[in-house]
Amino acid sequence: MTQRVMITGASAGVGRAVARAYAERGASLGLIARGEAGLAAAERDCRARGAADVRTYQVDVADDGAVQRAADDAVRHLGGLDVWINDAMVSVFAPAWEITAAEFRRVTEVNYLGTVYGTLAALRHMRPHGRGAIVQVGSALAYRGIPLQSAYCASKHAIQGFNDSLRAELLHDCPGVKLSMVQLPAVNTPQFSWVRTRLPRHPQPVPPIFAPEVAARAVVWAADHGPRELNVGGPTWRARVGNVLFPGLLDRKLAHSGYDSQQTDTPIDPATWRDNLDRPGDDELDWGAEGVFADRARQHSAALWVSAHKPAVSVLALSGLVMAATGLVRRLR
Repeated sequence: MTQRVMITGASAGVGRAVARAYAERGASLGLIARGEAGLAAAERDCRARGAADVRTYQVDVADDGAVQRAADDAVRHLGGLDVWINDAMVSVFAPAWEITAAEFRRVTEVNYLGTVYGTLAALRHMRPHGRGAIVQVGSALAYRGIPLQSAYCASKHAIQGFNDSLRAELLHDCPGVKLSMVQLPAVNTPQFSWVRTRLPRHPQPVPPIFAPEVAARAVVWAADHGPRELNVGGPTWRARVGNVLFPGLLDRKLAHSGYDSQQTDTPIDPATWRDNLDRPGDDELDWGAEGVFADRARQHSAALWVSAHKPAVSVLALSGLVMAATGLVRRLR
């Protein structure tokens, strides 16, 4: 059966990579984004890769009514809805005291409320049928905030809390609808070339950096299997574990290295820098899935493989322990 999939933030970055992955499966797609050029290119890209059908919606996810209308139209034309991916995001790189109230509000409206609006739109169509999959594209920063990204980190924390509440409600009332959150490491997307920034040098993802295709594989796997959460990459695991065990130490480490690690050595001119906070960054130019750090981006993640194959890994680990214990007993005898 052809999957019917809606993706927000589908014109660039992780969303674009996810759209490509589903197109290669022959899925029918509804693509939501703000940028006209990026959205049109995403449609061509997906059709060329084998999508059964593609419908595009030039929508700001902070507009709940527009998101719902897009969902209704897609369901009407595609014949239903199996998967909804919430990926749209914006950010501001600056110390908290340099971020305005309006900027905090905008990041919250797109990242957190946009996720809520997309989820509610999906549920209006999934709950009556008792099935479906919703995947929130999250981040290691949903658990561990870092300097210079307070607005973004807060929005990802909010999504995590929203998910915890909603998941329990779905288990109570509609267990056939699966809810997952994919926690990503640093990914090479165009956002670092169009994020709003008050830093003196070009923003960058905190190394190590992964290719957007790694994130896309994780998102598709989560939609297929419905895990509670899926942690992508060793850095995500380290951030989560470190935040539980050594939060104060992480505070001091980030205070020391968190500023430089989020900037390259290349100065930027604030007068010519164009950001996508209030207007799309790909309205006139298609940026695609990858950012400018392709030469440093990893194409695979061993930690993702382990996360996606937990039963097999557990069996192998248990077998290894049994063999080691057996060998020890024999030596003692």
